[in-house]
Amino acid sequence: MTGTGPLVLGPTGLTDGTYDDPYGARGIDFRSGSWTSDWIPVAFEFDELVASWNAETPLTTWIRLEMQARGAGRETKFYTMMTWASGDTDIHRTSTSGQKDADGDVNIDTFKRAAAAAPLDAYRFRVTLYQRPAGTATPSVRMLAAMVSAPFKHEIPSAFDGGAIELQVPVFSQEEHKGEFPEYDGGGEAWCSPTSTAMVLAAHGAGPSEDELAKFPGPAYDDPEVDYAARYTYDWNYKGAGNWPANVAYATRFGVDGFVTRLRSLNEAQRFLSASIPLIASINGDLPGFLFGKTNGHLLVIRGFDTNGDVITNDPAAKTAPEVRKVYGRADFERVWLGGSGGIVYVIYPRGKALPPNVPGLPPNW
Repeated sequence: MTGTGPLVLGPTGLTDGTYDDPYGARGIDFRSGSWTSDWIPVAFEFDELVASWNAETPLTTWIRLEMQARGAGRETKFYTMMTWASGDTDIHRTSTSGQKDADGDVNIDTFKRAAAAAPLDAYRFRVTLYQRPAGTATPSVRMLAAMVSAPFKHEIPSAFDGGAIELQVPVFSQEEHKGEFPEYDGGGEAWCSPTSTAMVLAAHGAGPSEDELAKFPGPAYDDPEVDYAARYTYDWNYKGAGNWPANVAYATRFGVDGFVTRLRSLNEAQRFLSASIPLIASINGDLPGFLFGKTNGHLLVIRGFDTNGDVITNDPAAKTAPEVRKVYGRADFERVWLGGSGGIVYVIYPRGKALPPNVPGLPPNW
C-alpha cells in the first residue's frame, strides 16, 4: 500500500448495505467504502500468494481484503483473502471457502494458481472498510503486503556462515493449555500458532494489557495471553487459530508491525535474528526430537543458532514451559521448514524498526 497515511473511511463515496455473518447475526446494516491498488508487477511468474495487513478495527467496524491476479493477457476474478475484525462482537473474522474456479482457489490463507491456468505475473488488492451506520468509529489500514512465490530449489543444509546467537524469548507451552476454551479449538496441538505469536509479542514487550486480560471472559488460566491470542486469531471458517496472516494482524494491535513471507535459507533467518527479530516458522514433516515425531503443520519460534549452526527454538509443542526451548539439527529443521512450508515465517517486529537488508542478487522477499 502506498500513500502518506492510513486508509480510512471518508465522508463521501460510501455505500449502504447489509452483511450476513455466516457465524453470527444476519442482516447487519453497514456503510462501506472501497479502495483498489494499482497493479503490482512481479519479477517472476508466481503460483501462490499470501496477503498480510496491519489494521485497526474499533468496535462496530471491520474490513474485507480481496486479491486479483493477471498474466498472459488474462485477469482473474477478485478472491476474498479475509473478512477481518480484531474483535468478535460485530462480525466473526473468517476466511472464505468455495472460491475455486479455472484460475485458482484460496486455501484458507493462501491463493493457489490452478495447474492448468495461465501463468501469473501481477496482482492487485481491493480493500473494503465497513462501519455500522450509527457508529462514528472508522477502521483504518496502514499496511497491505503480499508474498508471492514459485517453486525454488533449496540447498539443504544451507552453509552456516554466521556466529552463534540467542535472543531472549519467554517460553509458553501449548500443551499446558490443552482442553482450554474448546470454542476456540481447545488448546494443545491446535494452538501452536497463537502460542508462538504470544511468545514473540512478549519478547518485544508487547501484547494484551493486564486490564485486557483481567476482562477476558472465562476461567482464569496460567499464561492467559495464550488464550487471548487463540480467541482473537480464531478463523471461524477454518475453525482454528492457525491462519497465518490472521496471527500477524492480531499481533499488530499491540504496537508492532508484521507480515508473512517465505525465506530461502536459515542464513536469511539469521539476518533477522541479528537485528533482534525472532521469527515464527511453519514446519511440516518428520523432525527428530519433535514431541510428536511428525507434524502435518506446526508453528514454532526461531530464537537463535548454536556454534554448529543448529537451530535454537521455542517450540510450543512441549509438555511444560521449561521444556519449550529446544535445539534442532540444521538439516533436519530445513527439511521440514523449507521442504515443508516453502520457508514460511511470520515477521513481527517493533513499529518503525529497520529490517535487515535483503540478499543481494535475489528477488527481495521482505
